[in-house]
Formats: sequence, structure tokens, C-alpha cells
Amino acid sequence: MSRSAHPAGPRHADVLPEGHYTAPAADLNVLDPKVWAQTVTRTESGSVSVGGIDVADLAEEFGTPAYFVDEADFRARARAWRTAFGHDADVFYAGKAFLSRAVVRWLHEEGLNLDVCSGGELTTALSAGMPADRIAFHGNNKSVEEITKAIEVGVGRIVLDSFQEIVRVAHIAQSLGKRQRVQIRVTVGVEAHTHEFIATAHEDQKFGIALADGPAAEAVRRALTLDGLELIGIHSHIGSQIFDMAGFEVAARRVVSLLAQVRDEHGVELPEIDLGGGLGIAYTSDDDPREPHEIAKALGEIVTRECEAARLRTPRISVEPGRAIVGPTAFTLYEVGTVKPLEGLRTYVSVDGGMSDNIRTALYDAEYSVALVSRTSDAEPMLVRVVGKHCESGDIVVKDAFLPSDLAPGDLIAVPATGAYCRSMASNYNHALRPPVVAVRDGEARVIVRRETEEDLLRLDVG
Repeated sequence: MSRSAHPAGPRHADVLPEGHYTAPAADLNVLDPKVWAQTVTRTESGSVSVGGIDVADLAEEFGTPAYFVDEADFRARARAWRTAFGHDADVFYAGKAFLSRAVVRWLHEEGLNLDVCSGGELTTALSAGMPADRIAFHGNNKSVEEITKAIEVGVGRIVLDSFQEIVRVAHIAQSLGKRQRVQIRVTVGVEAHTHEFIATAHEDQKFGIALADGPAAEAVRRALTLDGLELIGIHSHIGSQIFDMAGFEVAARRVVSLLAQVRDEHGVELPEIDLGGGLGIAYTSDDDPREPHEIAKALGEIVTRECEAARLRTPRISVEPGRAIVGPTAFTLYEVGTVKPLEGLRTYVSVDGGMSDNIRTALYDAEYSVALVSRTSDAEPMLVRVVGKHCESGDIVVKDAFLPSDLAPGDLIAVPATGAYCRSMASNYNHALRPPVVAVRDGEARVIVRRETEEDLLRLDVG
């Protein structure tokens, strides 16, 4: 069957099923720069390139599925955050979004600090040369081994997440003859406009110590009395994929109120506050993220205003962008395997990856864009659902989007804005091999995380 001859699914808006989807663009061949990495462009031949390299050549060399990171874009976004906040604030890249030794080196070279939340992330950071004093260690249940290693290597701060951890970190630090710089993570009772599973500042969740009714104030009291700790500030994180700054304003007001209480009770003005990360990116054309300079200006004004009202010196601000830096810089490249029209509903497009390389759609009901990238097409748009090859009906990569109705097996399609959390949360479900991460820049491509092999799977299977 020719590429233009296979049966197509529903095409026109007046016959589309009910559901949430973005209307088809006037021209499906046009790539919205809001959702694609900076160097992604259409070539004269109609295919797509990144960093000056055609995706067909990338697919031939590295295979599919694969994650491709625009290194120039990553570095530019890192610099934009560093520049926006200046030298009077600290920018900690949230390593949980995506971390590799190459990324650590990029961060170090661009002047950012690093936030880790496991022993594995700490080891990766140190192995790539990130100075320990530029690392912050997070986590709601750090092990004794993780805490010990963090203190031994001299991490710049440990964020305390519970009363037990206050004592645990103090004891380990004292036994090592050290005084560890710490912050206390508080939950400020703000529910950001985000998915329930990624909201992190309302009281009914696992992170932090509640500000309401006094637990956070009590945590400060205890931390100030322990010789192994140097309390440097308060930490707050209100959620993920946030576009509205109103939640940060409420959080900052409540954190500053705690700082004033600490001053009044203990005669101490804590020098730092960390407002976390969670700033959103554009996954679809409907998303409207803020630029780093807008975020820096807004947060600076909020904190300054609240501190002036409380007659406090303005503390040093820290922020923790992860997704906002790496998310837009990458896309996942797939090869189409089957195209299955369901009359009156939609067309199912199966690709050679799925929930093993992007669990976010199944886990968070996340929305993504998709485009045909190996060629252009003048065919009418059809409503599609891009699905993977796993044995789960929930194995969905893109719930509802439009692709050309002449889409056929062998075509290459790409899902943008997959730099954050996709490789970090990838799995071997159905014994799938996790895809490689390939950095592309100035006409050169190099693997920074290699594709898994069957030998890798069998190496761990010792039965």
C-alpha cells in the first residue's frame, strides 16, 4: 500500500469525537518554536534537523527511539537563568529532571549549582567534577549512608525534611567532627495549579514540615540547638509545571513570616530562602511559560516587599529550575510501526517506544505535541493517538493530536519537550531497552547516555 493510500481516520473538526485536544494547526509542517528546541528547523528537503543534522541521519546512526538534546539550547537556557538571577542569588539545577555526567559538566561550565536527591545523583555529580560545595542534597527519606557521604564530601547544604532527619543529620555531622549547613523544608499550604501527584506544598503530602500550627517553628528551634547543624535558611517548593506566580507570592509571604518569627524568638535573621522550582514549560502551543528574567524579577520583588513589611533584611534567594532548563531542549524520535484507523473515533499510531521511555502521559495525564519530521505532507490532518508497543492499554505517548492523513509505517515522528523526566523515569517494562541520549551541537552528535543492550538486562539477572 502506498503512503497516501491507507485508510485515514477522522479529519475534520465537525466530525471529531468529544475530548481535549488542540485544534490542528493551519500547516502541520510548521514547527512551533515555543515547543521545539532552538536549533530545530525544517530543511529544504522537508525533513527536520537539529544542531544542523537531519533526523533521518540521526535515526540511521543512533536508531529509534532515542532522545536528542540540543546542547546549545541547554547551555543558553542555563545561562539565561544564571544571568536573570545575577550574583546575589543562587540557581540550583534540579538533577531529578535529567542528569548525566555531560549535563553536570555543562552546568559547571555555565556557572549553575546542582540539586540532587539521592546517593546516585550525588555520585554522578561528583564524578563529573561538580564541586561539592555547589551541591544541595534533597529528599524526604535520606539514608544514613547517603547523609554520611554528603557530609563527608562537603555538600553545600542538606535540606532537612522531618524531625527525625534533623537529629539524624546533626548526629552524623557531629560524629564526623563537622558542622553541616542545612535548610528546613516547610510546607506552606499552597496548592499550585498542577496535577495532584506533583503538587508539593499542601499539608496532606509526604514532603516537608508543616508551617501551619507550629511544626516548622519547632523544627527551627531544634535545629538551632544542635551543634552539628548550621541553619542557613528555609526551603519551600509548591509544585511543578506552574505558570501562575500567585502561588509563589503566597508561599514567600508565609516563609518570610516564619523568618520574622525566628528573629523575634531567637534573635537570628536566617540569611537564605529557597523558593524551589516548578516553573512550567510549553508542551503544546496552548502553554505560555514565563521567561527567566520575568521570573527573577517577580520573585525578587515579592521577597523584597514581604521582607520590608516585616522589617527584615532581604535574604539571599535560591531557585531550582530543572524542567525549565532541560525540558524544552530535547525531543524523542520514533519510527511509526502501524497506523490503525478507528472509524468515527481517531487513528492509532503505534511507535517503537512508549511508556517505557515516557511514562508521564500515563502517570500524570500529561499532554504533548507531535510532528512528522522525516518529510513534509500536504495531506489533510487526522486526529491521532500516538501509542507505544507495550502490553498496556494506557501505553499512550500523545493522547490527541493531529498528523497528516498519509502517515505510514516507516515515517519518523518526534515528540518535543521530552528533556525532563522522560529518561529519568524510563523503565525496562516488557524488558524494553532504555533509549540513548544524544547531544547535538554545531553539526556534531555524540552519545552522552548509551542505549541499553540485552546484555545489560541479563547482567543483572543472576538467577
